[in-house]
Amino acid sequence: MFGIGMPEMIIILVIALIVIGPHKLPELAKSLGKGLAEFKKASEGFQRSVQEEANKPEEPVKEPASQALAASATVEAVTPGGSPESQPVEKKETPHA
Repeated sequence: MFGIGMPEMIIILVIALIVIGPHKLPELAKSLGKGLAEFKKASEGFQRSVQEEANKPEEPVKEPASQALAASATVEAVTPGGSPESQPVEKKETPHA
């Protein structure tokens, strides 16, 4: 395991027992075990979701909606005068003095 033999593992455990203390060492080991189990569960879930995505058949590429609308839309000219029924405005001349 990580290139650590049994003598090195015993030395690490003795140092941990001295530094942490005999009362806190079991609690630390329990929380470390729970953390590793949770990490393993999460990594398995991630691997499962990646496998599901890899096995999912590819969907055909859809044409974007903006291109479809642009192809089917027609441009209408707008007259600046408004509606065709509008009457022209008559100019009245003012007398020059």
